[in-house]
Amino acid sequence: MYWTEFLTVALIHLLAVASPGPDFAVVVRESVTHGRRAGTWTALGVGSAIFLHVGYSLLGIGLIVSQSIVLFNALKWAAAAYLLYIGFKALRAQPAKTVADDLHKEVGERTARGAFTSGFVTNGLNPKATLFFLSLFTVVINPHTPLTVQAGYGVYLALATAIWFCLVAMLFSQQRVRAGFARMGHWFDRTMGAVLIALGVKIAFTEMH
Repeated sequence: MYWTEFLTVALIHLLAVASPGPDFAVVVRESVTHGRRAGTWTALGVGSAIFLHVGYSLLGIGLIVSQSIVLFNALKWAAAAYLLYIGFKALRAQPAKTVADDLHKEVGERTARGAFTSGFVTNGLNPKATLFFLSLFTVVINPHTPLTVQAGYGVYLALATAIWFCLVAMLFSQQRVRAGFARMGHWFDRTMGAVLIALGVKIAFTEMH
């Protein structure tokens, strides 16, 4: 009965998650810099944050945030500040002594908790994600659709997001890929830092529609 609606939600989500944004940038950076384990935990953090968006969308809090300029701006500036923080941190990356030593050192430095938090906060604070889920649960999904079915959509969205970014982590954490990026070393880090800063600035100037 709800298959058409579900397929519509799945297609819109696929198009949204596949477009590069803060989540993609953070997962790629964690995977290349710290390895597959860190990249996977970051991906799981991003996926888990989806439950946050789904939760407040079902409760109607997303609608309140979308209607309140103060709340929206608070969320927007928090997200921008976080992205600018990790972006400027990456910009200060120094050249590695050797590729092998750097890769080994970086893998040992990153904790699962730190990587998970990085992914969770990046997605959870993204105001564009707030607007996306709000529009999804108010425009695309029929308000008469049972809450249990809507919750089921939410579980799918979280799992699909986590799986997608786990695949991204697997790709960018391959030894050959990492070695290639590591040869560029600090320049890769600085480039990703610039991307994150640009995304932070873009979010800071996001207007509420």
